[in-house]
Amino acid sequence: MSILFQPLIRYPKAHCSNPLGLFAPTLYYIFTYSQANRKFFSAMAPKRKKSGMAEKDVQPGEHAEAPERPSGAPRRSGRIEKQNQNQNQAGNPDADTVVAKNQNSVAAQARGMSPESPELVGDVVEAMDSLREMEDNFRNTIKRQKLALHESAVLRDAKTTEEDSAFFPKPQKSDPDSIPAEFEMRGLRRKKQKKRNEELAETGADDAGRDSEPYDDGEPGDREEGGSAAVEETDVNAVKQEGSRPPPVNSDELPLPWKGRLGYACLNTYLRLSNPPVFSSRTCRIASILEHRHPLLDPSQPEHSTKNRPDRQQPADVARGQKYVQALGLANARDIVKMIRWNDKYNIKFMRLSSEMFPFASHEEYGYKLAPFASEVLAEAGRVAAELGHRLTTHPGQFTQLGSPRAEVVRNAVRDLEYHDEMLTLLRLPEQLNKDAVMILHMGGVFGDKAATLDRFRKNYAKLSPSIKARLVLENDDVAWTVHDLLPICEELNIPLVLDFHHHNIMFDKEQLREGTKDIMELYPRIRATWDRKGITQKMHYSEPCSDAITGRQRRKHRPRVMTLPPCPNDMDLMIEAKDKEQAVFDLMRNFKLPGWDRFNDIIPYEREDENKAAPKPAKKKRRKNKKGDVNGEEDEAVEELKPIPEIPEEEIGMGGPNNRVYWPLGMEEWLRPKKREVKKKRNASDEMDVD
Repeated sequence: MSILFQPLIRYPKAHCSNPLGLFAPTLYYIFTYSQANRKFFSAMAPKRKKSGMAEKDVQPGEHAEAPERPSGAPRRSGRIEKQNQNQNQAGNPDADTVVAKNQNSVAAQARGMSPESPELVGDVVEAMDSLREMEDNFRNTIKRQKLALHESAVLRDAKTTEEDSAFFPKPQKSDPDSIPAEFEMRGLRRKKQKKRNEELAETGADDAGRDSEPYDDGEPGDREEGGSAAVEETDVNAVKQEGSRPPPVNSDELPLPWKGRLGYACLNTYLRLSNPPVFSSRTCRIASILEHRHPLLDPSQPEHSTKNRPDRQQPADVARGQKYVQALGLANARDIVKMIRWNDKYNIKFMRLSSEMFPFASHEEYGYKLAPFASEVLAEAGRVAAELGHRLTTHPGQFTQLGSPRAEVVRNAVRDLEYHDEMLTLLRLPEQLNKDAVMILHMGGVFGDKAATLDRFRKNYAKLSPSIKARLVLENDDVAWTVHDLLPICEELNIPLVLDFHHHNIMFDKEQLREGTKDIMELYPRIRATWDRKGITQKMHYSEPCSDAITGRQRRKHRPRVMTLPPCPNDMDLMIEAKDKEQAVFDLMRNFKLPGWDRFNDIIPYEREDENKAAPKPAKKKRRKNKKGDVNGEEDEAVEELKPIPEIPEEEIGMGGPNNRVYWPLGMEEWLRPKKREVKKKRNASDEMDVD
């Protein structure tokens, strides 16, 4: 008994992550059954002939009839036991009985029991019944697994037999109420990070209170990814709590007919992937600046990534390295003109300039002034913007914080603001456009005490130059500072307030209003007054979270395109902060038939009509000369003449071509690039023979 069922007591639990985990009980039954049979029957007597069987001849085609079993007769094992007892009492045992008795005695001695003990026979009977029951359970388990396999969606090829398919695991259905364990581990790490931030806040460290994450507005420095921070899951409790929050209450008002200006931030996706590319965020590393302080191997030739690199064996010159980084800034500034003209062609009158236009211009060690080397290029961009009535703004990065308790951070913030102010000033815009050229700033971290942070901001704001004060604008964020936090200090210091609808739906004062666009409209007059006092055209920011976002951290990521317009005044400027940049503006134009919706058309996949293509190589056509002209039979090559491809003027490159094809559907950004060439595998001779 113990030999048979001792392995079953130590049966381990099957892991569902293991593909064979669902069938571990079956495999364990097979193993236990075989081991028990081997150990048990090695100690039992050989099978005896059925007692009472009549030995008679059976004719062909007939079946031997089994002796009738009298009513109330015990099972076969019971008859054997009774027969053995009767033979022992009669004192005339037969040969088979003696052999069985001897083998049972050996098995009993191996188990530490007396050969004549009645427990031995009883254990044998019980073991046989248990083995029979185990076999029935095994057969039923196999049937259930086969049935579950046929009802599942597991794909089976034609070579898979029915017996093998019983051991394929059934796919697990997703449980919407369950959350993977890795999410819980990330949540625990988030809790530890939050606790660490609280500890740093007590010590006054600069990284505390900001949740250790940049704002998702398309910065820092308005990098061209446009706010593509990855969505990170948090712990189970946060997901359930955020998922069960009250639904937002939105207004049904639309700013139609639209009279303001729509804009996007920093990067034009169509121009960025044109040939040559047009964008204003070329940058480098500090290591590249140090490397380019050395002259090239061949100064008479242009720089090459491998053949003509800076020679570090030559003496370094600081001015040479600064000239290298300034050249990047000039290339960025020249492309601003092309971007402004492109926007005007498709009725986009508003754009945010990239803070990375001049790399490291505000750096403490490697920084530089923009005048005089960039004055002329920026003045040209400002002239085009003034001619077309195009508004230009900037948005310093999230590390520009005037309320930080660290003096070093404040000094860096002031230098960054001075750089942005100089860049906007060198544009030499007309008076109203110059007023509208604002610098949007976040308050930054809380540092453990909002009141103390606001006091430090007041103190540092008072030290700024009048030019910076005239351009500085505050914006509510999605981490710490709500509209109700910033509106009083904006009214106190005469600073305009930018309302960001996306940030407001994540971070708002729950005691005063509800999530959505309806309740915040009560503050519109106060927000508008902060702009009117300085005579600046009001602007707002609008974006939407991704559809699968639940928690506040997940909802910070911007949707590639927005679905609607916010209930804002129809005569203000609206910045669309979406990943698809100008394409998101095009979608709004088409959906609401805004001015300019009929100026653009869909692009041709993988084709552009506004680029100069390389002339194709002329096709060579071979022909044979007649026998009179060529005695040796040599071949002469005739070059087929091709019509020259019309060259596109430089000012028309990337502008959409004659049909204004600049719109690409959602998710089809790959259409902007040339289609990758598909290399077909050469067919072997054996393959051709098989086909034949």
